[in-house]
Amino acid sequence: MTTRGSQGTDLFGPTLLFSIVLHGIILLGVTFSASRPKAGLPSLDVTLVDVANDQAPDKADFLAQANNAGGGESEKAARPSERASGLLPTDAHGTAPTRVAATTANPTPASDPRLVTTEGSSDFTVTRNQASTRQDDQASAEETRRAEEMAALAAEVRDQSEKYAKRPKKKFISANTKEYAYAAYMNGWVKRVERVGNQNYPDQARRESLHGDVVLTVGLNRDGSIKSVDVIESSGHKLLDDAAQRIVRLAGPFPALPPDKTRVDELYITRTWQFLPGDILRNR
Repeated sequence: MTTRGSQGTDLFGPTLLFSIVLHGIILLGVTFSASRPKAGLPSLDVTLVDVANDQAPDKADFLAQANNAGGGESEKAARPSERASGLLPTDAHGTAPTRVAATTANPTPASDPRLVTTEGSSDFTVTRNQASTRQDDQASAEETRRAEEMAALAAEVRDQSEKYAKRPKKKFISANTKEYAYAAYMNGWVKRVERVGNQNYPDQARRESLHGDVVLTVGLNRDGSIKSVDVIESSGHKLLDDAAQRIVRLAGPFPALPPDKTRVDELYITRTWQFLPGDILRNR
């Protein structure tokens, strides 16, 4: 069972809401109406034709930049168009393309020929291209010459290195030598030279009574043959110096060199030869 107090309470809420809406409409002047779309900007559709006529048509189907009577096979009017149309332009957003520098050098134009004059008349002309070609040829010839010189120098150095690497092993002995093998060899060598020298004493030195000491260095090969005879200290008489060298060569060849662990290829003996009074040759 519903009482009157509860009914009044239920009606108060909707009544209050309706009153607020009504006062708002009156006070704010809010109205509701359907809006019409605004008219767009005026546009003009123009067709471009590539054939013009002097006489304008009585009734034109399209607007164009020139009069054209038209024609065709279709019963209905159709807008003229190209047989093949290109793509419509589209906006391309982004970085604009940049120019790329050419990767090849631009060709150099030929230079004008210039006349080279000397004293007197001459019809000889030389162009810059010819001059540069001659300079290139001269530079090429100079480089070739230098390469040849370097090759020759390298060959010479190589030959010297090979000779140094292959040069014979030398041994030098004198009267102070104490090594037994070579001391014995030198002792036999000296006696042989003295014997040959006394048998072949120079007659002119005997007649002129020339005396003196000659220091010789005799080089012997491995097989005992004479390699060289050099005067280290002269006697003061060319006759005695030449006689000492001749006596050594007459005494050769000598026995082969003694065996050695180092295998000496050349042996050099330095001794003093005395031409004494009484026509005697002695070694000191």
